[in-house]
Amino acid sequence: MQYISTRGTAPILGFGEAMMTGLARDGGLYVPDSIPVLTPDQIADFAGLSYEDIAFRVMRPFMGDTFSDDEFKGLITKAYAGFGHAARAPLVQLGPNHFLLELFHGPTLAFKDFAMQLIGQMMQAALAKTGERITIVGATSGDTGSAAIEAFRGLSNVDVFILFPHGRVSEVQRRQMTTPVETNVHALAMDGDFDDCQARVKDMFNDFGFRDGVRLAGVNSINWARVLAQVVYYFSSAVSLGAPLRPVSFTVPTGNFGDIFAGYIAKKMGLPIDQLVVATNQNDILHRALSQGDYKTDGVKPSISPSMDIQVSSNFERALFDAYGRDGAAVTQLMAELKEGGFSISQGALQMLRATFASGRCSEDETRATIRAQYAATAEVLCPHSAVGVKVAEKHLGATPMITLATAHPAKFPDAVESAIGDRPALPARMADLFDRAERVTRVPNDLGALQALVRERIAR
Repeated sequence: MQYISTRGTAPILGFGEAMMTGLARDGGLYVPDSIPVLTPDQIADFAGLSYEDIAFRVMRPFMGDTFSDDEFKGLITKAYAGFGHAARAPLVQLGPNHFLLELFHGPTLAFKDFAMQLIGQMMQAALAKTGERITIVGATSGDTGSAAIEAFRGLSNVDVFILFPHGRVSEVQRRQMTTPVETNVHALAMDGDFDDCQARVKDMFNDFGFRDGVRLAGVNSINWARVLAQVVYYFSSAVSLGAPLRPVSFTVPTGNFGDIFAGYIAKKMGLPIDQLVVATNQNDILHRALSQGDYKTDGVKPSISPSMDIQVSSNFERALFDAYGRDGAAVTQLMAELKEGGFSISQGALQMLRATFASGRCSEDETRATIRAQYAATAEVLCPHSAVGVKVAEKHLGATPMITLATAHPAKFPDAVESAIGDRPALPARMADLFDRAERVTRVPNDLGALQALVRERIAR
């Protein structure tokens, strides 16, 4: 299995190299040169298996010789041992043919744990073989940062720097990033929005002198290993509802397109998925792109679902790469136009995208109303991101079972939930003292040079 860049000129890498590299040196994102396809019998054999066993069978074809079978099984076991539910990703029924996939039982109460806990184990194992030290720099709109810090805190061969937009994450999200005491963890509150944070991370990767000098590695969803780990719960949930003997549909609340792109990979691997529905909040650039054909940025509007407050959806580049026939030059041109404010999707590419993805938008008022309605009807408490997914899913229900991804625990967004239902969701017992812990955070400007200087200074200590 080899990995190629969406922009066509970066070195071709194996899985382990692609995982440690993150962003390709031509600015693109790594994708497999081909997608392994599972037979219906192989998918049917997933029935009754543990989440860990399904993860091994889904991911193993992508790994090459990076890890032995026994080694990879051990890493998977360690990755999910700290989850708070035996099923790891349990399904809850909301109504006729509508199910909620709870992805918030990991250490930081968000779906990012499924990928981050595993990539943490894989990177640690790879570094142990080489004796190397790396510097991880990531941007977060709220959940990736805490998941990354949880996965890498205390490791002797890794420094972790997480940029988050100052004042634009929930208090729980912030404290999950700022309260770890390990000295290899660095929480950076940056002036600007998530797109600014993400842009500075990409700038660091594209400065090859800096990148090589500090041994930069990335764990944002630009990292293929992150996407791959998320493919697993599409299979586990679909098989629970009868796949491959019947198709299923998925609605995914998404801002950076990584989680729903994982569903696209599951479909290409042979999982019988009917609809893949993109659910956006008021920052609806993905919905507008799919419905109108133009990907035009118009500024981030702060919302009660802050993890989706994004205008530059990095993983959409991977979908465009396939939509344009894997033409790296075409993707490079689109990304250059994006820097100037946006681009128009060609008719052929738009037809492919529309044949693959449906989409919908949920307003702030609709988000609150959905939290309220679901609590009244089912006693299920939704976080605002999950509520966006449920609202959009309701417009796409039919004969095929619909699975909506619940991406975070409601206690991560207590103000939004309390404003909707009148009750404040409590943190799990293991996090009950979160608001009593001391915070360590550095306020930083939206300035590449200043950020690079800070990283160099911290890793030199």
